[in-house]
Amino acid sequence: MIGDAQRMDAIYKRQRHFYDLTRKYYLLGRDRLIAGLDLAEGGTVIEIGCGTARNLIAIAKAWPAARLFGIDLSEAMLTTARANVARAGLSDRIMLAQGDATDFDACALFGHAGFGGDGFDRVVLSYTLSMIPDWRAAMLQAARLARMARGGRVEIVDFGQQERLPDVFRRGLFAWLDRFDVTPRGALPEVLREVGIQERLTASFIPLHRGYAWAGRLERS
Repeated sequence: MIGDAQRMDAIYKRQRHFYDLTRKYYLLGRDRLIAGLDLAEGGTVIEIGCGTARNLIAIAKAWPAARLFGIDLSEAMLTTARANVARAGLSDRIMLAQGDATDFDACALFGHAGFGGDGFDRVVLSYTLSMIPDWRAAMLQAARLARMARGGRVEIVDFGQQERLPDVFRRGLFAWLDRFDVTPRGALPEVLREVGIQERLTASFIPLHRGYAWAGRLERS
């Protein structure tokens, strides 16, 4: 049976070369998330499922004093990410590693470089939960990383349920996403609350663009 890493590499072997050019038109809410990170100087950010590093590069530019980390399961995607980071002149600020979103040891992947091993100020999940089979475990992993940092937050944006858009649009979009193994998580608000209770984090949720996208947050008080 093909493993998850091999499956992701197969999906993105070719897509990674034009991924950012196409995704900017329908991965809505990413820039809103970045603008709202509210990072203090020297704050740390890890993106789980960083893909081509598009978001990390944008965060680096928006928050020039931030220290940035990213993991992805696909080594093919990370090859593109590393090239993009180097091209942007940000190799000294963005560290990348291969890891499973549901179970990874940040200290083992990054040492204590820049984040001290005590969690991250911001944990970003941008259009990744809809691609991770065990997405609840990925959210729990993210919550635990944020819980360890004072004022830590998990920031989520992903496909919503198109609840205020025409049914024909919803059916067409979901059928198209299914071709790429993408499944919008209708239970996201409920799981967000459950993980918040379990990890003693405050959960909040808001639909964007008439439900095209959903944004969620888990925050340590």
